This record gives sequence, C-alpha cells and structure tokens, in this order.
Amino acid sequence: MKAAHWTRRRIVGAGLGAGLAWALAAKARAEPSSARVALVIGNAAYAGAQLPNAANDARSMGRVLQSLGFQVIEVHDGSKVQMNAAVAQARDLLQGREGVGLLYYAGHGLQVDWHNYLVPVDATPVSAADVPRQTVNTQTVIDAFRSAGNRVNILVLDACRDNPFGASASAKGLAPLDAPSGTFLAYATAPGHVAEDGSLAEGNGLYTRHLLQELQRPGAPIEEVFKRVRLQVRQASQGRQIPWESTSLENDFVFASGQRLAAPTTAERERMFTEEKAAWDLLAGSREPGDFFAFLRRYPRGDMAEMAHFRLDQLQTRQVSPVAGPTGPTQLPAGQPRYRVGDVMVHRRTDHLTGQVQTVTQRVTAADESTAQINGGALIFDQMGGVLRNRSGSKEPAYLQVPADLALGKRWRSAFTNTLPSGVSSRNFYDSSVTALERLNLPAGDFTAFRVESVGEAVFKDRVLDLRATMWIDPTTMWIVRADRHFSERAAPFGSRDAERSSGVLMSMQRAPR
Repeated sequence: MKAAHWTRRRIVGAGLGAGLAWALAAKARAEPSSARVALVIGNAAYAGAQLPNAANDARSMGRVLQSLGFQVIEVHDGSKVQMNAAVAQARDLLQGREGVGLLYYAGHGLQVDWHNYLVPVDATPVSAADVPRQTVNTQTVIDAFRSAGNRVNILVLDACRDNPFGASASAKGLAPLDAPSGTFLAYATAPGHVAEDGSLAEGNGLYTRHLLQELQRPGAPIEEVFKRVRLQVRQASQGRQIPWESTSLENDFVFASGQRLAAPTTAERERMFTEEKAAWDLLAGSREPGDFFAFLRRYPRGDMAEMAHFRLDQLQTRQVSPVAGPTGPTQLPAGQPRYRVGDVMVHRRTDHLTGQVQTVTQRVTAADESTAQINGGALIFDQMGGVLRNRSGSKEPAYLQVPADLALGKRWRSAFTNTLPSGVSSRNFYDSSVTALERLNLPAGDFTAFRVESVGEAVFKDRVLDLRATMWIDPTTMWIVRADRHFSERAAPFGSRDAERSSGVLMSMQRAPR
C-alpha cells in the first residue's frame, strides 16, 4: 500500500520481539520518504516461551514510525529466512541514498562470545554452537545497513528479556558492544541484565512504552529521546532496569524529521545556563530522588545533568551492576564516592610554553559524600572529580571533568562561573565526548582508559578564551590519569594567541581502603 510520503510492506511470520532501532541524519530532500526506511521485527510466538507484549510492541512501533514518515517493513513472528530476507530488502531500499536506516526488534536475544543474536521463532538452540546457525547476528544487520551507504545507523535492541535458551548463551542479557562509526546502539536495559516484558494489561513492554511516547515528541533530538526514555524506565522500575546506549554519531538531529540541529550560540548557552542554574540551586541539600528525576526530565542534556545523575545514583542505588566489555575493565559502580581520606595522587605537570616541569602531590585530607578536600583545602573536588576550587579561583557549580559514567560515544555539556582571586569572573562552557578506549603506559602503571575530548570557551567581560582539553579517565577509579590542556586568547580578526599549553600524567597513586 502506498501513500504520499511512505510505503508500508509486510512479511508475515507470526510475532514481534527484541527492539533494534536504526536512524540516520539525512540531508534535506524533496522526497524525504525515499531516504527513511524502518525495519520492524517482532517475534513473540516462541514454543513454550511466548512474549505477548513483544507482538504489541512491534505493531505499535510500526504505526508510530509510519506516522513519522518512515517507509516501514514489518516482520511478525519471523523465521531466520524471513528475517534475513527483510534485512536484505531494507538494505536494497536504502542502497546509495544516504538515508535513514532504522531497525527495531522485540523478542528473545542471546549473547555468545561478545556477539549478540536475534532469535527467530523457529530457532531451538541447545548449545552455544547452535546459536550462529539458527539465529541472526546483529552484526549482519549493521553490515547490511552500512553497505547501503547510510551516513548514520541507529540500532535499538529490546531483546534483553530472560529467555528459555539460557544454556546456549555466554551470559544473561546482551553483550556490551561499542557502536561502529556512524551508529547509535540502544538496549532496553544494561548489558548483562534482563528487561521487564510487562503484562498484557499494560499493552507494551516498559521500555517500548516510553520509547513510543518520546519518539512523538516534536523537535526532540535523538540523544534527548533516549536519555528521557532511560530516565523514565529507571524511575518506573525503581532502578531494576536502566536502558543503555553507545553512540558514534557526530551530529545531532531531530529523530522524527531527520533534520540536523545547529549548536547553540554563546548567547543561547548563557540563557540556558542561567535558567538551569536557578533550578539546580533549588535542589541544594535535597535527599529526595524524585527531585532529581524531575530536574532531569526538564533538562535531560543540560549543563548540570551529569551532576544530577550522580546525585540520583547516590540516593537511589542502581540495581544493575556494570559489566566489563570485551576490551575494557569493569567501571566503578555509579554514585560511589571517588575520593576518600588517605587517597594520594602524584602528578607530573609540564608547561609547554615555558618548559617548566613540576611534581605535584595531592593528598585527600577530608571527605564526605559531596566533596573532597585536597592538601588541607588548597584544592576542593566534588565527589565526581569536578573542581570547586583551585589556584585559578572558585567554580560555581563545579568545573565538571569526569561525568557520572563512561561509555564510548557519550556526549555531555557543562558550564560554570569561575571567580578569580582578584574578583574577576568568567562564564565557562564545555562540550565533551568520549572518543576512544585506549591502553596507556604511565609511570603510575598500565591503564585501559577512556579518552575524553572537550572544547569550550571562557567568556570574560572584555575577552574570550578558547578552551581545549583531552583527558584519559581510568574507569575502575574514575580518576584522571593523563590530561593535555590548551587555552588560547581569541583575538579576532587576527586569530588566536596562545595563552597556556600544559599536560599532566599520573606518576603514582595510592588508594585508601574501600
């Protein structure tokens, strides 16, 4: 059946299962439907292990995506042959069009040897060796979409339910995977855990119910969509289920239309910061998780969102534990204090403009759930590792260096007012992202650390400094083990003048007993 801006096709099998969503920021075209294809697969009719809400989830998702202008291919209760045929059909429709490719899957899923598999209704795996032969590897879908020439691919997997094929899997739930270039991955719950299917009376599973709502929010950027979904699922499940994402997308865009969003101007950032900071100040001292849920619903990507997530993790312990990926160590559990009395860090700092090298010892001399005093208060961190006070002045709120948690592709904004000892103040804005997981050989030891790239500006009354920093964060401690910083004074129309270029490496570390 055809309409003016979309075509809907069906491959009839027998049901719907795990969710896999894929979206691409498309160029403006006279025929937007030609570049937006959604493959919706729902598998529910498993012998002895039916998933009634998986079928409902797929039908609902198909309707919503169709209303948003996607060309929809649907598979219900698909066999492996039918699922593979649908993947090929979606690839062919997208071929060479630089379009939006979206895959939503609801049903059973398995992980074996760091690969995730979607389970057809005709699969009956008994051992791990059966899984590749009887199921569909998610990498097959990724490869098909990438071969079509999509500029961005977004995968959302609602395939994390407890399943009857546990003996054939390596572990519970799905494996944590890093999003390939130009790809957004989303799971209904954290890797290694299972999601709630919900009851028939609820109509949809917990994750998809909230995803359907957020997809229809006018003008919502894709990252905001999934941040809101994660927050609402966490609140509704009381921390038992927390969705997970990994992204390598470089551009923000509105999910419903595929349009890109321009970065906010400095004036817009100033306005947003002032509004959000006033709301943040009202939360001072609050110990009610609901206050932070409300704040994050209002500012899901705000300058203080990471601090709100950390505070929420302190007040409401996550009931899902972090799982190490194939290439990285297990991350420090969310919300845990990162500094204790007795912690000692020795850094070597180099000023690349003067050539001066100095060794600096930082000893935690006082700490509580909110702050850590270093060297008797000469330096004050919050418990995330954000700077509240250092030799360059006082920060309000903290200069956020380390976010609430780390994952490849994660992006966040931060801002603070820095007041120098002289009384002069500046407004500082940063945009940060996790760009790699790298192995480092440092004097303090060997680390597998996340590389974080930050760019920003410090706005004074009469001048502007451009800011750039690269930091490597050890996920097991959430400490910065290496940092390169570059500050330059903006002197338009003559370009920029170097003000300071420095670097620091961790020489040694001593952690107090945990």
